[in-house]
Amino acid sequence: MKYVYQTAGTCSRQIELEVEQGIVQSVHFAGGCHGNLQGIARLVTGMRVEDVISRLKGVRCGMKSTSCPDQLAMALEAAVSQV
Repeated sequence: MKYVYQTAGTCSRQIELEVEQGIVQSVHFAGGCHGNLQGIARLVTGMRVEDVISRLKGVRCGMKSTSCPDQLAMALEAAVSQV
């Protein structure tokens, strides 16, 4: 399943992800810190959705209440809720 998530409160604007049978197949961030987000995308590819959510949910960026990793967790939660 492919899913597009519009982020809020971060430098990245959008996350495109693909999940199959509970496993993250691909992640692409639009905007944000390209090198860091490319690294996060590579690290989570092949991981179980639940594991990614549990590791990234609640991560903050400076004084912000969210971050790109936190937004990825939210995107995954939204994606699996549509199944």
